[in-house]
Amino acid sequence: MPTPILLMAPLHEPTQRELESTWTVHRFYQADDKAALLASLAGDCEVVVTSGGRGIDAATLKQLPKLKLVSCFGVGIDAIDSGYCAANGIAVTNTPDVLTDDVADLAVALMLASLRQVVSADRWVREGNWVARGGMPITATVSRKKVGIVGLGRIGVAIANRCAAFGTELAYHGPNRKPVDWAYYPDLVEMARWADVLIAACPGGAATQGIVSRAVLEALGPNGHFVNIARGSVVDQAAMVELLSEGTLGGAGLDVFNDEPRVPAELIAIPRVVLQPHHGSGTHDTRYAMGRLTIDNVAAYFAGKPLLTPT
Repeated sequence: MPTPILLMAPLHEPTQRELESTWTVHRFYQADDKAALLASLAGDCEVVVTSGGRGIDAATLKQLPKLKLVSCFGVGIDAIDSGYCAANGIAVTNTPDVLTDDVADLAVALMLASLRQVVSADRWVREGNWVARGGMPITATVSRKKVGIVGLGRIGVAIANRCAAFGTELAYHGPNRKPVDWAYYPDLVEMARWADVLIAACPGGAATQGIVSRAVLEALGPNGHFVNIARGSVVDQAAMVELLSEGTLGGAGLDVFNDEPRVPAELIAIPRVVLQPHHGSGTHDTRYAMGRLTIDNVAAYFAGKPLLTPT
């Protein structure tokens, strides 16, 4: 009998179609009795495929004692209990690099949309305000802004390179100084005080939980804009909502949230906030590439070959 694969969450349709046509796949997310499904797979399931948003927790991993690989469709693995995997000989793979450009593009798009109020301007025209009330309120210049990037990994560097094309001044914060020419701030509050725009591009997980704190957002101030394409967990969301509502934070462009897909009603009501449905990698080209890498890692495991992108 073929070795089964447990699929934790739905994937990009072509990826899922190929996965299910190649191997015996059991859809955990559709199982009426999830405990019974795990029990039925306990003796022979060696591979789990999941998404970055869904991940897999230790409680589920413990039900699969034969497990050897978790192949993640996504670059972020903070929703996977990597500690349990490492302690129990379970390899974890993800899909780095292939989504870097699209995520960086969206970060810059959110910065532009927030500073220039692109969504509000679109609404101004559609609702007839241009005719009835004249020109909309003036917005902010993008060029020459001071942009601070939280997390200078692959995506952070790609964002910085794009921002440089607008003539912005750049700085970054992270656990370590990098071999780049941009200014390094070991103190995030200090960088936020310096910045006009703060862009979160760091990994999620315990190490970055709430790193963009109330103090950071207050330092960014009433003329500052916050962009988040990292994880909802990296910011104190309640403080962000409060400061945006009060006008003590100037604006925001957000692709990620604490309790996706639920977004606080207060955020939806603020015109100065631009919202996206966690869509940083949401292009056909990138989703195909992510799927290819996810499947190729599974194929490499079953073929006894080295994994392509172990974490």
